[in-house]
Amino acid sequence: MKYKRLGHTGLFVSKLCLGTMTYGGKGFWQVIGRLGSEAVEGQLRRAVDAGVNFLDTADVYHEGESERLVGAAIERLGLDRQSLVIATKLHGRVGPGPNDVGQSRKHIFDSIDASLRRLRTDHVDLYQIHGVDPVTPLEETLEALNDVVRAGKVRYVGFCNLPAWRAMKALAISERHGWARFVSAQMFYTVSSRDIEREIVPLAVSEGLGILPWSPLAGGLLTGKFAAGQAGPEGARRSDFDFPPVDKPRAFACVDAMRPIAAAHEVSIAQVALAWLLHQRHVTSVIIGAKDDAQLDDNLAAVDLTLTPDELATLDAVGALASEYPGWMIERQVRDRLVADAEA
Repeated sequence: MKYKRLGHTGLFVSKLCLGTMTYGGKGFWQVIGRLGSEAVEGQLRRAVDAGVNFLDTADVYHEGESERLVGAAIERLGLDRQSLVIATKLHGRVGPGPNDVGQSRKHIFDSIDASLRRLRTDHVDLYQIHGVDPVTPLEETLEALNDVVRAGKVRYVGFCNLPAWRAMKALAISERHGWARFVSAQMFYTVSSRDIEREIVPLAVSEGLGILPWSPLAGGLLTGKFAAGQAGPEGARRSDFDFPPVDKPRAFACVDAMRPIAAAHEVSIAQVALAWLLHQRHVTSVIIGAKDDAQLDDNLAAVDLTLTPDELATLDAVGALASEYPGWMIERQVRDRLVADAEA
């Protein structure tokens, strides 16, 4: 396993992070996975033995069952808590009340305590807001996050699924008040879905945020099990839950480009898709998830796959975004400046 600093912090995390969305079996989350305690312990043991020190969960996954299973597994396996980096999230609805959702001060304080109980720990290493709360002022959310850091319940804070302007606004507010600032951005990112390269990636590079791609195989679409115009295999996640939304023609073009690369290295197409992300310098840790041990072992092996410059260029080209305004105008206007800088 290889390790990388999380943003500009001094915290090192494994370049593969064990996601836990398949742990549980409650609510609509069952279509993603329904692993019980024995399977969870087995996956956690395999991941830790492979060098993974980074775990990601959320209070909404399987109505809290994911956190409970992770906490119980760590305890039963006798793992060293201090050697693990545990990340969880808040925002989604966890109860019927009007304050059982969002990022208000009340909900943040209630949620962190509930997550700590389920995880059987006195702190989480990375606490992430799971999306946009259009009601709660950013100042209220950020001050509450700072307070749970100061209380010792949280080590670092991050965000998921925010637009770049809102993330930058949050960073500016935190800097102005001297509050704990976001250190990471957990975003949907794959070889075929590269929207974050327009704004989030430049922001992360500029402001020192660690990028944590979620659903790196686009819900299974980039495994090679699916083909254009054909139904997917029975039981596959995408067959029952067609999420996240993707440009399928581009995704299938990427799969077609990855097939010969996978064959040349004698690995799975999924490993090639994961390896492409691992080769991106702005990516800190890729969040993987699996329904069984075979999937987990295959995903873990991606960290050892080195793609050639030509292979990377092929995948870069097939999954490239179309230029959008103001991007194409910026590219046109900066040419002379970049040439002059290179020649200086």
